[in-house]
Order: sequence, then structure tokens, then C-alpha cells
Amino acid sequence: MITVDWASFTPASAASGGVLIGAAVAMLLLLSGRVAGVSGIVGGLFRPQRGDVAWRIAFIAGLLVSPAIYAVAVAAPVIRFDATYPTLIAAGLLVGYGTRLGSGCTSGHGICGMSRLSPRSIVATLVFMAAGFVTVFVVRHVLTQ
Repeated sequence: MITVDWASFTPASAASGGVLIGAAVAMLLLLSGRVAGVSGIVGGLFRPQRGDVAWRIAFIAGLLVSPAIYAVAVAAPVIRFDATYPTLIAAGLLVGYGTRLGSGCTSGHGICGMSRLSPRSIVATLVFMAAGFVTVFVVRHVLTQ
């Protein structure tokens, strides 16, 4: 059974976060001509080209530092994992493999590609979502019975 924690439902902060992500993605594309797909940005660090590393490091540093800055301003939520470390490692490796297989990640296809009406990104995002739905269904309703 699925339940919603209505006390934790915060549409204003979710909408604000979406606006900030959209503005950041649009600024990166308009100002530098680059797509804010995290897997592509990180992947570019493993095959560095002259003059192309600093912005990638700054982007990744922003992803890592932002939650710490937020935690100073607001009480950080308690993080709880319901999976073992081997499961988390396997999940991370599968996600990494999937981003290579799909030529991008959810941020690249789902946010940047779909906003540009890229047919490839629309299909990739539909596949990501369908795979997620099927995985949750199987794990919660098939394997746990």
C-alpha cells in the first residue's frame, strides 16, 4: 500500500527547486552552449580537453557543496537507507552502466533534452520512468511476497 506523508508535502519548495534547476540549466545552455547532463559533465573529466575542465569541476563542486550550505541554513533531514551497502554499490554501477547505454542520464535527457523537445531524450526519459515503475513494482509486490 502506498501512503503519502501529507505533513511533509511541500509544493512551494518543490516548485522553487524546479524553477532554480530550470534557470540553471537554461543559463548554462544559453551562456556556454553546454547541456547540464551530470553524467556527461563527469565523463568529460575522465577525457579532459584543454580549457574544458574548470567549468566541469565548478559544476560538480556546486553539486557537492550546495547541500552542505543548505544544511547550515536549515536542519538537515535524517537520511536512512533501507538497503545494504552491496545493494547500493550494485545500484550505482547499474545506473552508471545505464547512463552509458542510454547516452546520458536523467538530468541530461529528462531536464535538458525534453526541454529542447529532443525525440531521443523524450524516448529515453519514458524508458527511464517505465524501468523505475517496473522495478518498484517487482521489488515491492513480487519479491516481497
